[in-house]
Amino acid sequence: MGMRAILGWLFAAGLLLVAGPAIAHPHVWITASSELLYAEDGSITGVRHAWTFDDMFSAYAVQGLEAKKKGAYTREELGPLAQTNVESLKEYAYFTFAKADGKKERFGEPVDYFLDYKDTVLTLHFTLPLKTPLKPKQLVLEVFDRSFFIDFQMAKDNPVKLVGAPSGCQMKLDRPSDGTATAQKLNEQTFMDGPNANFGMMFANKITVDCP
Repeated sequence: MGMRAILGWLFAAGLLLVAGPAIAHPHVWITASSELLYAEDGSITGVRHAWTFDDMFSAYAVQGLEAKKKGAYTREELGPLAQTNVESLKEYAYFTFAKADGKKERFGEPVDYFLDYKDTVLTLHFTLPLKTPLKPKQLVLEVFDRSFFIDFQMAKDNPVKLVGAPSGCQMKLDRPSDGTATAQKLNEQTFMDGPNANFGMMFANKITVDCP
């Protein structure tokens, strides 16, 4: 499998597996941290993600990659793979969903994206700019995979930072309860029936920022 196809394969496989019983539990685990970015005028301009893949997927993704130093990959060597990552993510809305004062907001194409490889795991860094910078009283940002093919867990330390936010803004993070065991009990039919079509929503990480 070519390097450019690796992550395309991952997300395509996620789509293909929706019809099968195996989808009721995650196949890829990501530890995430996010920075909400603010402009000088106090408007929010976007979100910067760092997503660390589990070691099994990381090992799979770097198979066949050439590196000058064995087992170490530079940002440049990982460049084509990073591009494949962000191109593949577009179809899934980057697993990032925003509401400003209750209204859905859209993100533009990712910028400043790169992969790094450290301690045998890959981390994808990318910035999602909001199509329109906003000054909402309340911003809700959710990170999750609707199909639960990928399990997102926010990092234990510093999971969310507000960068340049106006003073007085308060942030809270609601982490999902661990529902993996429940997920594995669901059979295919239950999963495909209405209420479970967006099964991954049960495992959403929800960031809420209230500003004066």
